[in-house]
Amino acid sequence: MSHDPANRALPVPDGRLIRMLRMGGMASGIAGGALGMGLRQIARGDRPRLSDMVMTPTTARRLTDELRRMRGAAMKLGQILSMDSGIVLPPEMTAIMASLRDEARHMPPRQLRDVLDAEWGAGWRARFARFDVRPFAAASIGQVHRATTHDGRTLAIKVQYPGVAASIDSDIANLGALLRVPGVVPRGVDLRPLLEDARLQLHAEADYAAEARNLDAFGALLTGSPDFTLPTLDPALSTPRVLAMDYLDSQPIEALADAPQERRDGVARALIALVLAELFDHRLMQTDPNLANYRFDPATGRVVLLDFGAVMRVAPETADAFHALMLAGLDGDTDAQHAAMLRIGYFSDATPQAHQALILRMFQTAMAPLRSDAPFDFGNAGLIATLRDMGRPLGAERELHHVPPAATLFLHRKIGGIYLLAARLRARVALRPLLEAHR
Repeated sequence: MSHDPANRALPVPDGRLIRMLRMGGMASGIAGGALGMGLRQIARGDRPRLSDMVMTPTTARRLTDELRRMRGAAMKLGQILSMDSGIVLPPEMTAIMASLRDEARHMPPRQLRDVLDAEWGAGWRARFARFDVRPFAAASIGQVHRATTHDGRTLAIKVQYPGVAASIDSDIANLGALLRVPGVVPRGVDLRPLLEDARLQLHAEADYAAEARNLDAFGALLTGSPDFTLPTLDPALSTPRVLAMDYLDSQPIEALADAPQERRDGVARALIALVLAELFDHRLMQTDPNLANYRFDPATGRVVLLDFGAVMRVAPETADAFHALMLAGLDGDTDAQHAAMLRIGYFSDATPQAHQALILRMFQTAMAPLRSDAPFDFGNAGLIATLRDMGRPLGAERELHHVPPAATLFLHRKIGGIYLLAARLRARVALRPLLEAHR
């Protein structure tokens, strides 16, 4: 969730018809842009390719701007797809849509008042000594305000945008139709399982009562932790569309960039260990690694964990398959690695052998620092660039893609986000001992 929302408020389109028409406008814009690009290429004597006509930077930017304007499920799905590293979307669109992870516009005060009137009843302001109308954070599904109660407590009040929950199904259906515009995704790729899993996750995220239960669950799991702290829920002010919790005074996690190396290393080590514990021990994973969801309390030295809307229950078979892959990677057992990757769904039996071999080599490259007892220098590592270069042949052959299960994509989203956070901190962490603890 962005802690620096844009200065200009923008009403959230909250009618299904309005949102459907805006989706239709996006599809028309993509088709029109593709036609114009094709005609220009023909005029130059070139033979245009459909993917080149559709996936222009201008088209991707237009789509991104419109998703940011709509917010809700449309923007959230764009965020999820932006993390796929070319698995589903072309690299051009993936790069531009990545901006969705950090930017959101807040709703104007009148729309905020209408939402809170509906949730708390008219006269709700009398419940507070102070309520900041301008949010200090805004994201795809809601925005967060600071408030002070009459007994002196400072709260963070998370308010859901109007119409978000009611429009999830139609947004997903309409965005699915948009993604089926020829040239947007590879021909023959079946997006239905991914869209269905995204639809279910978005319904869960839009249910703030469910998020309240997730917050309580993670609070119980991390009780007494020397590394983490979480806000405490205020159930009297919480509803399915409003989440009230105590405001924890903290600073952005990026503020640690100039902290002593030992502190930066300790924070990154704790976050990596938490991911492993979520996957293998708790089987409950918060899958939104936005930097704004991790803050730091200098008074206690603990990381403040925020936003438990995107929480995935890890199925036992998923955890077992990733555990088998981890052990095979640590032991250098190529046959076991291939079997585990097939079981997880990185590729299928129908995937060309050359592509299976390339994906396996990419995994082995990624495992190299995890097999070493020496600290891995996230700040100077070129691992992400190396993997991106290795994967270019997969991105170039757009007709041959296999889409992994949504649970795998969500897990990669979390791992990738924590990697980028550790890189931002320029942390140095010995990774093998963390994995060996789960052998």
